[in-house]
Amino acid sequence: MAKLKQLESFVAVVARGSLTAAARAEGVAPAIMGRRLDALEERLGVKLLVRTTRRIALTHEGSAFLEDCQRLLADLANAEASVSAGGVKASGHLRITAPAGFGRRHVAPLVAKFHEHHADVTITLNLSDRVVDLAGEGFDCAVRVGDLPDSSLVSVRLADNRRLCVATPRYLKQHGTPQHPNELARFDCLTLSSDASQTRGWAFRVGEALIYLKPGGPLDCSDGQVLHDWCLAGYGLAWRSTWEVESEIAAGRLVAVLEEFAAPPNGIYVVFPQRRHLPLRVRLWIDFLKHHYSQPAFWGAAPGASA
Repeated sequence: MAKLKQLESFVAVVARGSLTAAARAEGVAPAIMGRRLDALEERLGVKLLVRTTRRIALTHEGSAFLEDCQRLLADLANAEASVSAGGVKASGHLRITAPAGFGRRHVAPLVAKFHEHHADVTITLNLSDRVVDLAGEGFDCAVRVGDLPDSSLVSVRLADNRRLCVATPRYLKQHGTPQHPNELARFDCLTLSSDASQTRGWAFRVGEALIYLKPGGPLDCSDGQVLHDWCLAGYGLAWRSTWEVESEIAAGRLVAVLEEFAAPPNGIYVVFPQRRHLPLRVRLWIDFLKHHYSQPAFWGAAPGASA
């Protein structure tokens, strides 16, 4: 029990930004919170936090340990809920946010299905490509795609997301197939315009190095769906997420090229503010996402394919 309390205190102090705020929320003296952190650091043999009178800062070890602690505490809360909720029905209002393109395709349909199972839960789905401040704007959780910034939010990885270079069979027949990322310069590449979020370019692994290229072409756009449509129409090569193109690849409408140079996958996550008692409707929604996203068939891929 003491070890668990130390972990909870560590996460609470980081989430609230100070010993005093975390102690006040728990109803204990700041000195008690401080002793728990001291005991945790002594037991682990590493410094997790740099504490001054004005602020706290995570060390490198503390940042890595924080994510594990958040995941552990979230899993524990879900395990307890699964046996203690019993016949309790989820109710209340659930506020969810997700990226626009991904949300339209892979979140919105699940929101409707979730409501079929939990009719007493009303749901607001916000689709936006900006990073929404969950706590500040009153959202319960967010679905996010890609590398996550450092944050006090709890994150649960739901699936892998890979980026692939794709084109139609017709385009490849007419123009040939690139054999190395450096050959992309002689192809029509459909790219996001410079004001879009994909600032580093297309990522490839060449040997042990991860490289970023910014190929050009006659067409670019700030909207990923437009690039997807242009690619399907045979106007060139595009670098798209697997969640967007796997069904077309499985159906033969698109072909993945340069797969041996594909960059390592990033993730699809659900994130939510750290809470001592996560509402049942939020826990059930997270479990609902985990269940569906863990099934390859959900992504429109061939059996056994990775999401």
